[in-house]
Amino acid sequence: MSNRKQELADNLAATKEHISAIAAEHDRPSPQLLVVTKFHPAEDIALLAELGVEDVAENREQEARAKAQKLDQLRFHMIGQIQTKKANHVARWAASVHSVDSVKLANALDRGVSLAKERGQRESNLPIFIQVSADGDTSRGGAVREELDEVIEAAEAAEHLEFAGLMVVPPLDADAQEVFSTVRADVDRLSERLGRQLKLSAGMSADMDAAIAAGTDIVRVGTSIMGKRPVG
Repeated sequence: MSNRKQELADNLAATKEHISAIAAEHDRPSPQLLVVTKFHPAEDIALLAELGVEDVAENREQEARAKAQKLDQLRFHMIGQIQTKKANHVARWAASVHSVDSVKLANALDRGVSLAKERGQRESNLPIFIQVSADGDTSRGGAVREELDEVIEAAEAAEHLEFAGLMVVPPLDADAQEVFSTVRADVDRLSERLGRQLKLSAGMSADMDAAIAAGTDIVRVGTSIMGKRPVG
């Protein structure tokens, strides 16, 4: 086993063990792990696949598309902000999108998936998570609470999308535990209202303990597994 593969294997095992321990401590189910691979080369991601990883996450469309074309044995998930004009591209390769924050983007992705299906580039509908803006500052992505219901309605009405749940990234100066707990409660209320179990996508390397304690269903972890991003 190469040094890099061993490093990734050790980091992956330690992260999974940590997630399980925190979940057990708070009497929560262990969340799904999405390994965030942005800025890391396709060769590293291929090693992850050899180690049994099936799902990875990226936040730049062009970079993700190139990697997805090389590594079709993996499911690539989009977690970064998306320009509406890139929706057709994302609709072709994304296993899910965690950063839908407007009716306009939901509609663009719906059209993109429809087109991808027509062209034989995709078979399934696209699961989407609606990103909630915890502080109303939409420059970092996320729908403000006043617009949340409108975006959810658009997602529910879309023929080629599946509304899967909510995603949140706490502002730097916020109490992460409070943010995660609030959005967890939102997910539970929506699940009851819509009559199916929705998911919470929350928690990254720095704050995943708080997210797991709050009951997240998915954590998005990069640095703890991949190490620092390559320079240059």
